Amino acid sequence: MPREPYSITAITRALRAGETTSIELIESAITQADRHDSDLGVYLARFDESARRQAERADQERADGLDRGVLHGVPIAVKDTIAVAGGDTTAQSLVHDRAWGAGRDAPVVARLREAGAIITGKTTTMEFACGVPDSSKPFPLPRNPWDPSRWAGGSSSGTAGGIAAGLFPAGLGSDTAGSIRMPAAFCGVTGLLPTFGRVPKSGCVPLGYSLDRVGPLARTAADCAALLGIIAGPHPSDPNSTAAPAGIRAISEFEAEPDLSGLRIGLARRAHFPADADPGLVDVFDCAMGILADCGADIEEVALPYWAETIMATLLSATCEGLAYHRAALTDRWSDYFVASRGLLAKGALVSGADYVQAQRIRRVAQGAIGELFDQFDAVVGPTASVGAPRIDELVDATGFQDDVGLFGKLYTPYWSGLGNPVLALPMGFGATGLPLSLQIAGPAFGEAMILRIGDAFQQRTEWHRQMPPRYRTAVAA
Repeated sequence: MPREPYSITAITRALRAGETTSIELIESAITQADRHDSDLGVYLARFDESARRQAERADQERADGLDRGVLHGVPIAVKDTIAVAGGDTTAQSLVHDRAWGAGRDAPVVARLREAGAIITGKTTTMEFACGVPDSSKPFPLPRNPWDPSRWAGGSSSGTAGGIAAGLFPAGLGSDTAGSIRMPAAFCGVTGLLPTFGRVPKSGCVPLGYSLDRVGPLARTAADCAALLGIIAGPHPSDPNSTAAPAGIRAISEFEAEPDLSGLRIGLARRAHFPADADPGLVDVFDCAMGILADCGADIEEVALPYWAETIMATLLSATCEGLAYHRAALTDRWSDYFVASRGLLAKGALVSGADYVQAQRIRRVAQGAIGELFDQFDAVVGPTASVGAPRIDELVDATGFQDDVGLFGKLYTPYWSGLGNPVLALPMGFGATGLPLSLQIAGPAFGEAMILRIGDAFQQRTEWHRQMPPRYRTAVAA
């Protein structure tokens, strides 16, 4: 195993140098899962035997001189809302039809396989990618590797937790209102929400038709760039996917020395630092801004247009579109749903058609306004959340419904979901409770190259992305 952080870039260098093999990587991943997954709830299904066969094939291909690229022979996990041939897609629900997606890979998974990635298994989520954990249902409860009494974040919970604990170096998640960025933030890893349409979402169980996006989680911005370069691009099965402008940066294109000279970065401070924020948030964030300034960026405070209106329009859209998909099943199998997820989806019935249309008008106006802002700035930065990971027993109220205001009011992900812009979440330090805090970098539509460049420059100057929970650090290094 490479001695550097358990990342795609480190693993690829070690494989190409002959310092390790794919079968060694897979055996290590299996050992880690055997040792720790019962405590963490990372996997819903593991593909140990098929992963071993894929690893043997990758080793033989390299021996024969075939190099499929940076993912060749690298372990990758997939959120269990995304179809993978050879395993059920449960969406972590008793309700979901196990035959959905059976025998086929979603386009993003097929692209990973073609690039030589080894799929290790399906990772835990929240039921249908919404709500919070429910211990009354027969599914693993995803816990945070930094503190198992705390949540890994949702809904790409297992993917983020598995990366943080070193069970695999990277994986796929999906994001409707924060489901890549929230778990990345709480687990101290890096997650990328691509521009809406950059990556095909067909083969992913829908939640919000106009909001859903599939994207990578990994240890570094460079790793996210590697994954994005493989999964992005149009596919005939997804009419929303587009032949986007060029601009995804390969690992080899990142500068040896971070230099952001000439870039203008907007700082979103308003509404991001409430009185009940983590006591360490301001200092951690200000330090992060100092690092970006040291890289040469010009940083200026900005006000995000239609902040409250866009968040409300995003959440209203998600509940209405979710209800459209689940209405019949909610009627027939109400008690089989998690309490929190059925409560969230049922809220869509309280919204009129006129309200939904008005929400889309707000989103369109806000998209125009944010486009004008990005005419002046290359990126906008702010905290991903004002707190670290919450305790699992604090996620719901006394009746079992999720605490929308108490927790989800502290997350700053839904605003960008409703606009369609790309956003990178990456660790920027630790709060007063010793839990990871996260920086959110948003860019203009199809501006992934810019936010990945900024994220990479930050990570070249910091060590936060290298940190692992002590319990798992020694095992991975070995």
